[in-house]
Amino acid sequence: MQFASAPFERRVVVSLALLYAFRMLGLFMVLPVLALYGSDYAHASPLLLGLALGAYGFSQGLLQIPFGILSDRIGRKPVIIAGLLVFTIGSVVAAQAEDAYTLILGRLLQGGGAIAGAVMALLADLTAEENRTKAMAVVGASIGASFSLALVLGPLLASWGGMAAIFWLTAGLGLVGIYIVWQIVPTATRAPTPRQDVGTVPALVRQVVRNRELLRLNLGIFVLHLVLMAAFLVLPPWLAEDLAIARDWHWAVYLPLLIGAFVAMLPFIIIAERRRQMKPVFLGAIALLLFVLVVMAVSPVQRAWTLGLFFLFFMAFNLLEASLPSMVSKIAPAGGKGTATSIYASCQFFGAFAGGALGGALWQWGGPSWVLGVCAAAVLLWLLLALPMRPPRYLASVIIPLAGPVSAELAGTLQAQPGVADVLVVESEGSIYLKVDPKVADRQRLIEIAEQDTIPA
Repeated sequence: MQFASAPFERRVVVSLALLYAFRMLGLFMVLPVLALYGSDYAHASPLLLGLALGAYGFSQGLLQIPFGILSDRIGRKPVIIAGLLVFTIGSVVAAQAEDAYTLILGRLLQGGGAIAGAVMALLADLTAEENRTKAMAVVGASIGASFSLALVLGPLLASWGGMAAIFWLTAGLGLVGIYIVWQIVPTATRAPTPRQDVGTVPALVRQVVRNRELLRLNLGIFVLHLVLMAAFLVLPPWLAEDLAIARDWHWAVYLPLLIGAFVAMLPFIIIAERRRQMKPVFLGAIALLLFVLVVMAVSPVQRAWTLGLFFLFFMAFNLLEASLPSMVSKIAPAGGKGTATSIYASCQFFGAFAGGALGGALWQWGGPSWVLGVCAAAVLLWLLLALPMRPPRYLASVIIPLAGPVSAELAGTLQAQPGVADVLVVESEGSIYLKVDPKVADRQRLIEIAEQDTIPA
């Protein structure tokens, strides 16, 4: 990747991507091991372990939007450092936990450092508009890499030092993150202002929430992470007990499955994006996830068959995890991408909490088949609601800066241009936000129209 203002923007992107990856790595390393090592905690039960697994999602979802708005008011870095400090304290609490209730408290505090929106806003503050999409793609890729690394590193650490080793490492990563923000990430030279296309804009929340297509995607990410959390209460014990794979070696199972699933997913991503077949690929991935869950719920556990289902599970999950944010970006109204993605992220974290809590309850009172069966029912509902979705238009976001006031007719003039789907003029921010078909719209012509309409100050 080449950035225009090379070393500055490269430093920004790399440092913030590492910050995001360290934090998510700390949250995800618990996923493949808690069901295996949870009996070491006093008062442990499937329900309480499920709550501990998903607890971070509750506080994360609750505070995601408020933290983003607060960063607009007092600055990005103070909010991010405060969030990382809360995350680190939560990790220390969890590392010293001897009972399930303290573990849940630690996980709640870990999620309390809800800095995702503030990090993305800081990234936008410090990168040029033409590089912003690539920069955010790097951060997104770091999240995916941290998830895969967590499934491998979690079992390795737990085999060496138990759950405490994972949480102590997580606390250390939190401190490294604070150092990165304090010493490496540049400080924005201007005071942060609300950005329509990055942060949450309260005035746009109602519009975004009422958008049926975005509602389908928000439901989708809720269900997907519900399934992920609930399934990981069942899958690790299957490997250990039914397939007789020692828990110290689970990383050796996850590693080839994750690599293979990632490689198998790539052709479908290419078909979805380049050949504009997003809807059939998306629905196919949901159907594949449903198939896997149904078969797991009703079939006996056998090594080759079960590992094949694990592979298909990871393939479907990775494909959906990559497709959903891309579709949110395409469907979000002009100037509303930041609000749409903030609501989407909150639904993702609430789904993680619901998956841990519901999965733990079903595991305790019904057993693994009930967990997987209810997950299958949730995915079936998602599939039925997704079937009538409209194929997303392949639109790009364009931001035109304003040099002064504009006439009331400018939005209509821009809207009438070929390839322009949506226009939002925000004079208070000095910007025009457009959603355009990049194959049709003439960006230079749109800029000229805006400049000609500008009233000199």
